[in-house]
Amino acid sequence: MSKLSIRNLSLKRGGATVLHDVSLEVPAGELLVVIGPSGGGKSSLLRCINRLNDIDAGAIHLDGRAIYDLPVTELRRQVGMMFQKTAPFEGSVADNIAFGARLQSETLSRDKILTLMAQVSLEADLADKPAADLSGGQEQRLAIARALALNPTLLLLDEPTSSLDPIATARVEDSLMRLRQGTNVTMIWVSHSIEQARRIGSRVLLLDEGRVIREDSVGAMLDPVGGDKRALAFAEGDRAGLSKTG
Repeated sequence: MSKLSIRNLSLKRGGATVLHDVSLEVPAGELLVVIGPSGGGKSSLLRCINRLNDIDAGAIHLDGRAIYDLPVTELRRQVGMMFQKTAPFEGSVADNIAFGARLQSETLSRDKILTLMAQVSLEADLADKPAADLSGGQEQRLAIARALALNPTLLLLDEPTSSLDPIATARVEDSLMRLRQGTNVTMIWVSHSIEQARRIGSRVLLLDEGRVIREDSVGAMLDPVGGDKRALAFAEGDRAGLSKTG
């Protein structure tokens, strides 16, 4: 399990400030959903946590340790990341799952690979099939298994279902929710879907123009009647609605 602490984080890109003085605490085992309009800084925040972006100011601590004090390989073992679209590597499904471990000079046993596949609801008979033959939903579940192979304590999920149909989305959500119940792994899930946030989240962070607008429970933020109008407005891509309501 991980506790993530972010203090006064700022990020600039091309002379423009992308994240402004962001502070955040994520307790161990929580599933935090990050929402907000496109371009609001959601993906950039995840990339800072995994050191794909170098921050300009502030600090990020994982389990009490500054991430810049950790070797990148150790950080990325602890912090898995899944993107909107995943491209499987050349080779079989089993080869793909074992890829990250091989980079760490480790070998995954066949039993371990099959266990990881079962965790994400991939049938065992897919193990030796070319990964390129998988459906979109299967590719996303393969990406989860590949991340889990390194036993991360924190998973960063950047809209992992945005390109999937409703059935595939439900299967990916189910895989991740069962994983969370079984391992209590901490998750930060960026989503463009209010409905998805209601289904999966325990707490919601609203980002707009790189600033934290509000963070609160799913109920307080996203109730259709009594929720935060700023949070609900973004569902229509309505940045004007965000600014008008505060």
